[in-house]
Amino acid sequence: MSEQQSYYVPASSPWPIIGALGLGLIAWGASTTVIQASAEQDGHGSTVLFAGIGVIVFMLFGWFRDQINESTKGLHNEQLNTSYKQAMSWFIFSEVMFFAAFFGALFYARVIAVQWLGGDSNNAMTNEVLWPEFVAHWPLVNTPGGTETQAMGWYGLPAINTIILLISSVTCHFAHTGLEQGKRKQLTGMLGVTIILGLIFLYLQGAEYVHAYEELGLTLDSGIYGNTFYMLTGFHGLHVTLGTVMLIIMFLRVLKGHFTPDNHFAFQATSWYWHFVDVVWLCLFVVVYVL
Repeated sequence: MSEQQSYYVPASSPWPIIGALGLGLIAWGASTTVIQASAEQDGHGSTVLFAGIGVIVFMLFGWFRDQINESTKGLHNEQLNTSYKQAMSWFIFSEVMFFAAFFGALFYARVIAVQWLGGDSNNAMTNEVLWPEFVAHWPLVNTPGGTETQAMGWYGLPAINTIILLISSVTCHFAHTGLEQGKRKQLTGMLGVTIILGLIFLYLQGAEYVHAYEELGLTLDSGIYGNTFYMLTGFHGLHVTLGTVMLIIMFLRVLKGHFTPDNHFAFQATSWYWHFVDVVWLCLFVVVYVL
């Protein structure tokens, strides 16, 4: 019979409550900042917001430190690794459903709502009553209030960013392969390239937003097209930012000599997350930019 492994139970941790405090401050500060900005008032909203971000950063450093210490001391075992893999799998699944909801909203707007407004065979009165001049086509570059914009094409920065993320997924895979084969130089080099590509993607997405705002007139006031565009690309950019931070943390750990071919779940989880982000962008590129 196989030997029964003991399951490591960590001591009570202050980090969950500190993280909850930080998220609360961020929610309070962000909402207050938006209200003050809309009313053109000065206030403490931004101060509270940055304080919350600071608390979250402090929490992450502390929690990561504790986890790393537990791992390097050999407190984790195969049972705990299985739990980590299941937890990360469920987390990525929840992220899949998160984006599925937004893609669903885009699908509803394009395939159902636009056709209703256009007065299809079953909703002729909808067109006559709500928007008689409306022509059913996508993207909607005109709003009922008279706001006009231009659609963001797939060529240029979006296409370049797609190539960048595809290459980064390959370099991340080779970094993981290098770790599994004990090739530390390959691991360090490919991981560094992946981080650089992630940072380039974020920079180019920022440049794309500037172009959209200043030259195309594509803003959050541009109706359902502008809303869905920034909702999908913005949340994806947030996930790329998180993934890049995770990669940087893994890079620092690699430089400190952490991870072995048999014990590297933190790196594996980060690799899973980065590949997930890449797949989401491919879907987003086709649905938002091309179709």
